[in-house]
Amino acid sequence: MSLLNVGARALLANQAALQTAGHNIANVSTPGYSRQTVVLQTVQGQFTGGGYIGKGVDVQTIQRNHSELLTRQSTAASAVDAGDTARMDRLRQLQEVFSGGTSGIGASINDMMNALSDVVNAPTDLTARSVALTRMDETAARMRDASQRLDEIGYTVAEQLKGSMLTVNSLAKNIAGINEQIARAKGNGQPANDLLDQRDQLIRELNQHIQTSQVAADDGTVSVFVAGSQPLVLGNKAATLSIDDPIDFGAGSGKKVLSFLAPGSSTKVELNENMLGGGQVAGLLRFQNNDLAEGRNLLGRMSVAISESMNSQNKLGLTLNGQPGENLFAPISLGNAAAGANNTSGATMGLQVADPTKLQASSYEIAFTGTTAGSVTRHSDNKVFAFANIGELQTIMGNDGLAITNGGAGAFAGAAANDKFLVNSLASAAAELKALQYSPVDLAAANRINAKMDASNTGTLQLASLKATGIPTLTPPAIGANVTLNFDATGGFTIAGTASTPVDIATNPPTPIAPLNPGPPPVYGYTSGQAINIDGWEITLQGSPKKDDKVIVGNATDPQYSDWYKRDTGNASALMALRDVPMFDNATLADGFASAMAQVGTRTQSAQFAAELSSSIAANLERDRTAVSGVNLDEEAARLIQYQQAYQASAKMIQIAQNIFDTLIQGLGR
Repeated sequence: MSLLNVGARALLANQAALQTAGHNIANVSTPGYSRQTVVLQTVQGQFTGGGYIGKGVDVQTIQRNHSELLTRQSTAASAVDAGDTARMDRLRQLQEVFSGGTSGIGASINDMMNALSDVVNAPTDLTARSVALTRMDETAARMRDASQRLDEIGYTVAEQLKGSMLTVNSLAKNIAGINEQIARAKGNGQPANDLLDQRDQLIRELNQHIQTSQVAADDGTVSVFVAGSQPLVLGNKAATLSIDDPIDFGAGSGKKVLSFLAPGSSTKVELNENMLGGGQVAGLLRFQNNDLAEGRNLLGRMSVAISESMNSQNKLGLTLNGQPGENLFAPISLGNAAAGANNTSGATMGLQVADPTKLQASSYEIAFTGTTAGSVTRHSDNKVFAFANIGELQTIMGNDGLAITNGGAGAFAGAAANDKFLVNSLASAAAELKALQYSPVDLAAANRINAKMDASNTGTLQLASLKATGIPTLTPPAIGANVTLNFDATGGFTIAGTASTPVDIATNPPTPIAPLNPGPPPVYGYTSGQAINIDGWEITLQGSPKKDDKVIVGNATDPQYSDWYKRDTGNASALMALRDVPMFDNATLADGFASAMAQVGTRTQSAQFAAELSSSIAANLERDRTAVSGVNLDEEAARLIQYQQAYQASAKMIQIAQNIFDTLIQGLGR
């Protein structure tokens, strides 16, 4: 009987080994499956006078070939890879919006500015004027189209985030359910290998969306944490994640946050974006809140700068009908700053453009520590500027081209302590850019002012340039009135026809120039080629004056100048000169879009490098994991032959034991 028992045990053990090998082969393509191996142990032998006689073999357990360390490393690396890849894919879409070529925004801006050169060369040519206005309309249309494409990218990201949330919450519930099954199965004393594989695979799938950390419990369950410490799965309970607007500023911030809702709770907790690690959700949130926000601000800054600078300059000139110029583009309203949800003062903060050349492609958070003191955080570089009063706040914002109001025409007075405001004015500005002028007559190509040398002049004075600047204010001479520069024997000059004094517009704000002789009347020094700025216009003279020489400046529509304003191109030249004005972080208007392309391109290139690196690391770690847990068909085929032969030998052993037993029975029967 002992021989029969040994054979039976061997038969069952080898059958289990064959079945396990078949199970491995069947699951060779099953995601997350870990190769299983039968662990055999010797049955304790029976002692006799001749020593211990073996009693065969038993199956100790079915071992799961699995490395906890490699699995966690591979899971974490794949999460980082998923986040970097998701961000890179979206940045490539963003880069397409900021593309070059003849159909790009940069080309349309250059075409618009270059078209003004034809107006300068032929101011009375209506065709040249029409082309210039058409180019302006095309630029505005491309800006709006680019803004719409950014909105479409943002919508796609939002929908992808919603889909990820559904998947994450479903996976969390499934993990919690398998946790419960594993805890029950652990009471049997043997590991539930297939359930463990399923749970690990669910965790790997979960990490494709949001990176997690895991902590094993004594009952076999695994707790899953997100953002470092929030328990997404705790035993057989699962929390809920959602994408929401920030609590502080709501939808006005233009940002999204990941919120955590514990089981049985009604209070959501905003998770710190910097603590999320990898996963598609983290990558998409970084794109939404940083990359896409920068793209919107870059585009919005360009739109505001073009609109403000060209509108201001056109209003300094005269149309073919002799009328003051009007806005070329619809003025872009910056709206009000978003007030914090916990503000107590009820104060509103309005925004205006103070200087389009100083605008930054950024949003700002203004936090008050008192009624008039606090700090400004510029999000583009996270610099913090403290202010002790509203004047200092205005200076800080003015350095970035913005002015603060009370939401209307009045000055901003202050707010309560702990109030917060979010300035995100440029994000939607490009969608508002629209050309207003379509009649070629309405392009203000001429200066509002004209000048002439007095007929009795004896010196060599010549007019080098004359243009309206609007600095500090444009108050052109009225029709029939003149501003006269009278030169004396010293080469200096006095001013008649206005009470204003020359100003130095190189300072901010412009400062009056001190006279050489206080007079009366004051005598100002003259230098050939130096610009003289009075009443919002600028005249540059060359040559040497003589005593009693005069230069007369008057309104361009004054009959003394006839219809010269129709052939004058001073303001058209000033409009064209805007292309060389530094506006975008010292980049000119003509080069501004190239600068924006470079910024977006740099982000895309950096993201692509990060994605390639993380993908390589994830692939290497996954290869190491599968080297331990993966199924090798050649190896399993060899084992099938091995266990088949062992099974056949075990069956032969039973057959021999049966023959011996039959012989013994026959012998005893005699």
